[in-house]
Amino acid sequence: MLPPLLLVTDRHGTDRPLAETVRAAVAGGARFVWLRDRDLDAELRRALARDLIAILAPVGGRLIVGGDPDLASEVGAQGVHLPGSAGIDGVRALREKLGAAALIGFSAHSVAEIAAAEAAGADYATLSPIFPSASKPGYGPALGLEALRAAGSVSRLPVFALGGIDAGNARACREAGAAGVAVMGGVMRSLDPRSETARFVAAIA
Repeated sequence: MLPPLLLVTDRHGTDRPLAETVRAAVAGGARFVWLRDRDLDAELRRALARDLIAILAPVGGRLIVGGDPDLASEVGAQGVHLPGSAGIDGVRALREKLGAAALIGFSAHSVAEIAAAEAAGADYATLSPIFPSASKPGYGPALGLEALRAAGSVSRLPVFALGGIDAGNARACREAGAAGVAVMGGVMRSLDPRSETARFVAAIA
């Protein structure tokens, strides 16, 4: 079973080194981290991935690398998260490449994509945007909690609500059927990421 909080990294959103923010979030209870930061130089991203694995390892946490299976394999990450632009065929091809043991996530933006991702071999998906979100302005109107309910009716794939998630609405996402919530700005922009993460963990426990 996957941890119900998926922390999404954004070094532009934090006022400290990203590894420090993640370390604080892990101290607050984060156990599942998606290394996004796709614009980072390859060498720096590799070094950061290794740092995050070292932070997560003592608590049994998992690191997922966004869109780069070669990097994930090189650093020993637990899996890969594919963007929606990779398409469902991308999920299928990645499963064939990595085998059954790897964890594969997919960024879905509709209920239909959730069902397709499950059929293609994904282990989980994010569904976004659930609520209006400044960090995801280009993905159309908010889908709302009803989309989470609908996803649960067409698929057994674990779905993480993404987009506009805060400690106040996270529980509602779980009650609507989400396996968990994916959070970026709510923790990355916090002045106290440890305490903010703990609030999320408590809200979705």
